[in-house]
Amino acid sequence: MIPLAIPDLRGNENQYLAECITSNFVSSVGPFVSRFEDMVATASGNLRGVATASGTAGLHVALVAVGVKAGDLVIMPSLTFIASANAINYCGADPWLFDVEPASWNIDCEQLANKLEEETEQRSGELIHQPSGRRIAAIMPVHTLGLPANMDAIVKVAKQYDLPVVADGAAALGAIDNRRPVGALGADLTVFSFNGNKTLTCGGGGMVVGDDPALMDLIKHLTTTARNGPGYDHDRVGFNYRMTNVQAAIGCAQIERIDELLSAKQSIRKIYNQAFAHIPGLSAFPDYSSPSADNKSSCWFSGVLIDEADQERVGSLLSHLKKNGVESRPFWKPIHMQEPYLNAPKNNLQVCESIWSGIVVLPCSTGLSTDDQDVVISKFLQTVSN
Repeated sequence: MIPLAIPDLRGNENQYLAECITSNFVSSVGPFVSRFEDMVATASGNLRGVATASGTAGLHVALVAVGVKAGDLVIMPSLTFIASANAINYCGADPWLFDVEPASWNIDCEQLANKLEEETEQRSGELIHQPSGRRIAAIMPVHTLGLPANMDAIVKVAKQYDLPVVADGAAALGAIDNRRPVGALGADLTVFSFNGNKTLTCGGGGMVVGDDPALMDLIKHLTTTARNGPGYDHDRVGFNYRMTNVQAAIGCAQIERIDELLSAKQSIRKIYNQAFAHIPGLSAFPDYSSPSADNKSSCWFSGVLIDEADQERVGSLLSHLKKNGVESRPFWKPIHMQEPYLNAPKNNLQVCESIWSGIVVLPCSTGLSTDDQDVVISKFLQTVSN
């Protein structure tokens, strides 16, 4: 079986893990944690990083830090993994769901600007969603599959309405937009994930990055149970969201090879896009890394989009690929179709609904050989032609 996305652990992982064991620094206190925080912050174009137990934990604590409270609404796209919405729910808030742009699969910035103008008003210094009467607390764009959202447009709207921006950059570390690293695109905070299938992995874990010292100090405080000093004094409800030194050791070895790993992902994307470019009924994943060196997606997952008319074939297609030794996956079911969020406020979601069930993710491990990728393409084309 050619796997979908597995870790590439050919760097200094063994050496750094051995150092953890020899030193007995295996928990959340240890030199690799601070080293990894510094390395990720540098790669993302930020001054500080705070390591967390997962990307979801990072999103949760970031939202708490910017003031999201129970009863609030947080703006986000519907086309994303459910963890994005869950982090909002952990705050006692709900998502206000927006459509995505067909060219990027990122939040529709025109819809964002229009709906804020049409459906909100200022009351006592707060931005209120008129249909529900609820406070809008933040905007959470998602850099889908590592392709940066249109942050210039998002930040412009956010400033107009005085809303903080927490970017879900789960798979976007290493992406750039107009020569700017993904963490330097104007969000107050950006959050990364280092889950096992990410381009850079710690086996698990996440990272919140930003530039505001007070905000980053608060996030550090919240992730360490809001403990003050050496005693057991805690000044608010905090979280045990710390990354372990063992995880960070793996992360340090991974990020040392970030250019190599990103290049592999981008090459895989290019080969798939070229293979499917002229096949009727198929479209490439969004990717603006080719037109200019100033813009690069991290190309986390790659695959193909099947036209809406043929999307009922996806299930059988995945089954046939598996029988032929190729692991593949469907894409995220949009948030507005998920049981916990059926009643969440939402807008017209036509693009989400027209594409999600036609997205097929194909093998894209950084160690995928060109021979194996040729096999994947061949098996895929044989299957869709039957």
